Amino acid sequence: MTIHSDTGVKFDSVRALIERLGLPVKNPALFARAFTHRSFVNEHTSAAEDNERLEFLGDAVLDFIVGAWVYNHFPEMAEGELTRLRSALVRTDQLAAFARQLDFGPVLRLGRGEVVSGGRERDNLLCGAFEAFIGALYLETDIQTAAKFIEPMLESTREEILARPDLADNKSRLQEWIQGQKLGPLTYALVDTRGPDHSRTFEVEVRVNGKALGRGQGSSKAAAEQEAARIALAALGIE
Repeated sequence: MTIHSDTGVKFDSVRALIERLGLPVKNPALFARAFTHRSFVNEHTSAAEDNERLEFLGDAVLDFIVGAWVYNHFPEMAEGELTRLRSALVRTDQLAAFARQLDFGPVLRLGRGEVVSGGRERDNLLCGAFEAFIGALYLETDIQTAAKFIEPMLESTREEILARPDLADNKSRLQEWIQGQKLGPLTYALVDTRGPDHSRTFEVEVRVNGKALGRGQGSSKAAAEQEAARIALAALGIE
């Protein structure tokens, strides 16, 4: 079976991609839709639907899977850092990079104008196709299979993502600033613990040369330290 396309992308190429990725897929046509950009539908009345609905679904699936992954892999990271890390992993350029790793570009079904203008290498089109592909994978299988497919890619880019200056955690950012200003040693002091053993709240104060810079609370000492550092950064005008 061949999907009509003036761009030369055939149903067999989608099937070959699925087989190369080793996915338990029974409905390649659903994945062909994931690679179908609206510019193709505009030029081919026989194409019933573009990938935008699947893209919408895949975006939600990715948010959940990536959110769960960062939560489980960084237990001492505060909420703000978790949010920043998740956002970095699902932003357009990163998802486009994943699509390139999987060689999605040649399989995209694009209109002639998009092909001529280099659409197969454009970040927003590759990102949309990756999200749509994840949406299709979720529909065809389940959330566990989708997670198993995505998580190795998250692991492979983990160190690169964490090395970005905008993702340094609050304690590291504060430490670097204090050292740069040569203000002296930075310490964290536990000043209070409240609540029963199964639901403790810790309060920590961050100090430099004995002077308090910020005080934070959290469900663990590590989380409270991160919050104290965040408050100190804000007080110093560094955020």
